[in-house]
Amino acid sequence: MTDRSHENVPSRARRRFPGISSRAYEHPADRSALVALRRLTGFDTVFKALSGLLPERSLRLLFLSDSVRVSEAQFVHLNDMLRDACYILDLEKVPPMYVKQDPQPNAMCIGLDEPIIVVTTGLVELLDEEEMRAVVGHEVGHALSGHSVYRTILLFLTNLAVKVAWIPLGNVAIMAIVTALREWFRKSELSADRAGLLVGQDIRASMRGLMKIAGGNHLHEMNVDAFLAQADEYEKGGDLRDSVLKILNVLPRTHPFTTVRAAELKKWSETRDYQRIMDGHYPRRDEDKDASVSDSFRESASHYADTVRTSKDPLMKLVGDIAGGAGDLGGKLRDKFTGGGAGGAKGGAQGPAGAGGPAAGGSSANGSSSGGSATDGDGGSEGSQGPEEGPRGAQ
Repeated sequence: MTDRSHENVPSRARRRFPGISSRAYEHPADRSALVALRRLTGFDTVFKALSGLLPERSLRLLFLSDSVRVSEAQFVHLNDMLRDACYILDLEKVPPMYVKQDPQPNAMCIGLDEPIIVVTTGLVELLDEEEMRAVVGHEVGHALSGHSVYRTILLFLTNLAVKVAWIPLGNVAIMAIVTALREWFRKSELSADRAGLLVGQDIRASMRGLMKIAGGNHLHEMNVDAFLAQADEYEKGGDLRDSVLKILNVLPRTHPFTTVRAAELKKWSETRDYQRIMDGHYPRRDEDKDASVSDSFRESASHYADTVRTSKDPLMKLVGDIAGGAGDLGGKLRDKFTGGGAGGAKGGAQGPAGAGGPAAGGSSANGSSSGGSATDGDGGSEGSQGPEEGPRGAQ
């Protein structure tokens, strides 16, 4: 049977990525969580059981009855962008897209069985064609990564937490899960931002879109370099009190701050990983079954260790200094018990202590970076908890 789902796409030549795996663009923390979940025994069964409790059918009927479905007859330019994005990322089934009346610029990808994409009129009216293309690619990236499942669960649990808030301790456990899912979701936004860049293949358009989401349709008043400088100032500015406030400010959010997203995407666009994908060298989805969970977690741990080491944030620098100090202390204790220091001849004679020292030292080196890792509304960073990186909207 002939697949007609990718006909009538825009004519501009862009690179395609046949068979690309979402692992190619997923943030390390996002990727490690998803690989582990996908290989977890009984994972599919549990979520299919939950699907009966979640109002997915109701949501689909709601959008069908009270929004405009993108098609060859309605919002034709969005329909072309959607098909183009699915063609570039080789997503076989084009998900339905709806335009919802809402002045707030936003987009999301939800659904348990099949993803659906929703964009608001505020977003459609705000962005130009190339900027919107990056957003649509962002949402298609969510669909390819399977984020819509977790996004739907996050929406459901958030609403549930409000309903049971009157029950003593009733929403404590739920909010703990919601907080973890939000952290994952913020990391997944960074992943989806990368997917949007792979689809649009125009970093300037991606930057413009994020700037508009932050400051409205006033590009003539904005500057990309100055906007990125804000992200740098945000990261390194202030003292430990500001670091704590940053954490408190981001906890209730499903998306990373816009300047942070822009800086992260710009940084990734300049890496060899991005260039390799553009050159056609990337993981294929037919290899996903062979993806190593341990390798993903090691990559995630390495990423967080690098983040702590290179971060300009006062709190992260303190964590790095403490970790470094602990390492020095461990080294001194090891020398003491293994005879590595001056006058250590006696210590060297003690076999068990000598053997134990190095092992302990190695353990502390790995332990500090074991945390794991995430668009919508939106658009991909570095949380550390597995399940938190799943679904999200577009910008």
